[in-house]
Formats: sequence, C-alpha cells, structure tokens
Amino acid sequence: MADINELRSKMDEITIEMIKLLKTRTDIAKEIGDVKKNIGKGITDETREENLRSKVIKLCNDLRFDETIASKFLNFLLNESVKVQSSNKQTHLSIFLKAKALEQNGKKIIHMEVGEPDFSPPEIVRNALGEVFDKGFVKYGQAKGMPAFREALAKYTSKKFSAKISHENIIVSPGARFSIFTAISTLLNPGDEIIVIEPAWPAYKECAMNAGIKVRTITTTLETNWEPSIEQIEKMINSNSKMIVLNYPNNPTGKILPEKLQDNIVDIAIKNNLYILSDEIYSEYAFSNWKSILAYNYDKSIVTQSFSKSHAMTGFRIGYAIASPVIIEKMAKLESLCLTSVSEPIQYIAMKALEADISNNSNTVKQRLSILTQAAKEMKLDFAVPDGAIYLFARINKEGFDGVKFANELLEKGLAIAPGEGFGDYKNYIRISACQDEKTLKEGMNILNSTIRGI
Repeated sequence: MADINELRSKMDEITIEMIKLLKTRTDIAKEIGDVKKNIGKGITDETREENLRSKVIKLCNDLRFDETIASKFLNFLLNESVKVQSSNKQTHLSIFLKAKALEQNGKKIIHMEVGEPDFSPPEIVRNALGEVFDKGFVKYGQAKGMPAFREALAKYTSKKFSAKISHENIIVSPGARFSIFTAISTLLNPGDEIIVIEPAWPAYKECAMNAGIKVRTITTTLETNWEPSIEQIEKMINSNSKMIVLNYPNNPTGKILPEKLQDNIVDIAIKNNLYILSDEIYSEYAFSNWKSILAYNYDKSIVTQSFSKSHAMTGFRIGYAIASPVIIEKMAKLESLCLTSVSEPIQYIAMKALEADISNNSNTVKQRLSILTQAAKEMKLDFAVPDGAIYLFARINKEGFDGVKFANELLEKGLAIAPGEGFGDYKNYIRISACQDEKTLKEGMNILNSTIRGI
C-alpha cells in the first residue's frame, strides 16, 4: 500500500505543474487577444471552442474519465481566456464615464450613450419623498422586500401581464441588475453554462463570468433581423447547459421576437430543463406585439423588471424579480447576505409610483425613436427599425470602421454614443439612445452625420 505522504507529495507536484501550465496558457491567451484586436476579430469563437470541447470529451472517453468534471474544468479555462482578452474592452459605461469626466472639465456633452430617460419621475414620487419619514418607512426590512410593496407589485404585474402572481413570487432588488446577478449566482454553479443571444446587454455575461459560469453566445445578425434560429439554440445545449437569457424588447436592437419563435424557444428550454432568465425592463416600450415569459407559467423562469426605464427612476436603484417561491427563497438568501434589505424609503416611493399613469413616457420614447430612425435613414445607415426599447443599433458601412475609436472621437465633438462591441462581436456598429428631447437628438444626429461623412 502506497504511503499517504508520498501520494500527497505527488498530488502537490501535479498541482504546482498545473499552475505553471495555467500561467503559460494565460500568457498565450493574452497574445491571442492582442492579435484579435489588431485584425478586428471578436473575442469569443464558438466554433473553435466546440471543436476543443469535442476533443476533451473524446479524450475522457479514451481515459474513462468523467467528462462532466473535465467539461467544467474546460469551461473555467475558456472563461479565464475571455476575461484576459476582455480586460480593455469598452462599453457604453466606459464612454459614459469619459463623458462625465469631460463635463467636469466644462465640456458640453450630448448623452446618447446610456439608457437614462431625461424626463422626470412621476409627480407622485416627489410627494412620496416627503412622506416616508412621517409614515415610519425608515427601518430594516425583509430581504425579499416590504410585504405591502410585494403585495402591490403582485397585483400590478398580475393585471399588467395577465398572469397569476402572488407576493411569494416577488423579490425586490436594488435595480434589475442585482436580480440578474442573484439569479445567476444562486441558481447556477461554477462550470455550468448559460446561453446568451447577442447583441446583448453586457451585464449578463459579466455576472455569469463573475460566478464562474461559462457563457455560450449565439450571434444574430441584421440580415436575419436579429432573430436566433432554433438550430443555433439546440446546437448550444449540452449536459452543462442550465440557463438561457432572453431580453425582449432587446437592448441594443429594440427587437421583439415573433411569438411563434419565442414559443419554440420556451419549448426547447422546458424540454431541456433550462432556467429562462427574461429581462423585461423595456416592456413598457413595446411598440409591436409582445408576450411576457410569465404567460408560459414555467416554474423555472425568472422575469426581471425595474422602475429605471418605465418610471424614469434610474437613480433610485429599485427593481424586482418574479419567479417561483423556491427560486425567490434562493435569491433572497444571497440578497440578505449582500445588503440586508433594499432601502425602505425607496421601496415606499416605488410602491406609490405604481399608482402613476406612465403611458405618456411610452409615447414620448416612441416619438423620439422615430426621429432617430428618420435621421438614420437619411444618413443611409444600416439598421432594423426597433420594435421597442429606447435604442437604435446601426451599422456604419465604412471600410475599417472601429466603433470604439469612433465613439471616442465623437466625445471630442460633444456627442456620446455607445460602441457596438460592448454588446458582442459588432465592431462596426453603434448604439444610439433616444433619451434626450427632440431638439437635442437632432443636434446629436447632425454631429454624427458630419463625423461619418468625414471618415
């Protein structure tokens, strides 16, 4: 019988050797990232990753080794490569921060890079701000949210989405982003896989990678009207697949899926026992036929909502998620660990905001989007007219166009827009936000037009 200390020494040697190899692999990943940047190639290459995955599975079969363990280890390695190669990637937030710095130095900037409505929250919010102290909403609360607020949300969403929702299906969060973070972090384990349909808000990928989850990306194109195919989705699913993210109306494209296609995607998720994380914060800005994931009554779905866009309450940091009580309990444990509970004064204010008529916000955004689309048509940009949301995602057909470089150049001219590469492999795209008044939007589009002509 082998000596235990001898075996431990061998294991230590192997571990040290693995760390050395990991360092070598990471250095190579950095070099590959530099090459990709120079040739304008995207970071993720699903075809290559799938080929490597096949080799690993074959090797496991030859070695009679558990392929699940090997696949999770492979996912860790692939994630580390993506992290290394994404370290200098610029998003809409990168541009926003640069724009704010320029403003502090006295430069005037037109903000068309972030999804922050310029109109005010409902008037009832102003009144509620003065009520919280007298009404005593200033204490610690439950991690899931104030009972009265959760009851109000249950009634509001049941009516709005024609669904049967109780307070047990609701968790209040400091913005929808935190609900996305808690859902991914509590329902999935390191090495699991999540499917994201791009172009997509970068937070899904970032939250997953932070939790050690492997992101599998489905790339959609303008030519296919930003619609994923069923074949693309089915090809992504394997034994490690645990969740698919949907975001419609979509950020950045404004796309709403045809109902039949969405039905088929949900059927695939149910068949493969996948969680569906549906980010529906732009549902108030759906300008064509739209169907909430709540309509399917699937017990492994998580729907996130927020007051940021619908009620123009971005700075209040208040959102919520709708899911089964089992999922809500899991999310609540992490939320309690991270922040005890969401601010009671903010919850009360949001509860009162539910009483407001916000239909004019939708009309305002729709009118502003029409201004952007008309200007983009005159500029001969390539894009699909948005079905909803608050953005225009346009392709610039100029040889060698680099959205990041272009966005930084525009800052010097007083305009902030978001580079397309923040939403996936879309280097020659830009996202334009319809969150300014009509005069300002036209001024911004004029700057954009003159700059494009000068390329």
